[in-house]
Amino acid sequence: MTISERIDEFLKGKAFGVVGASRDREKYGNKILRCYLQNGLTAYPINPKETEIEGQPCFPDIASLPQPVHGISIITPPPVTEAIIPQAHEAGIQHVWMQPGAESAKAISTGEELGLSVIGDGSCLLVVLGYREEE
Repeated sequence: MTISERIDEFLKGKAFGVVGASRDREKYGNKILRCYLQNGLTAYPINPKETEIEGQPCFPDIASLPQPVHGISIITPPPVTEAIIPQAHEAGIQHVWMQPGAESAKAISTGEELGLSVIGDGSCLLVVLGYREEE
């Protein structure tokens, strides 16, 4: 499957997790969350240090999500991303999008070995969905 096909499959979902979501509106972990919301999609922020981000309840980890999600966007340092991939697999998540800077060769290969559809080529959700900075 090409990256373009993986992106199309990823975006067919209705609910997503945002691993590395942030309260700081300047950080990509916040912009990715807002991008999902701007596009009318359900997005669950995942960050063990927060309880709420952008008016959404925040969850400490993938296992704590209130419902299954179609895919996750990961906005974390590569060593954290590497630990997230097996957790996503255990939760039954099939689609993983490592945002630019979150990916590593190890995380990508682990995801592929586990049979996940992995996007980790530098493609950015903000570009694909057309993120707009709010006033």
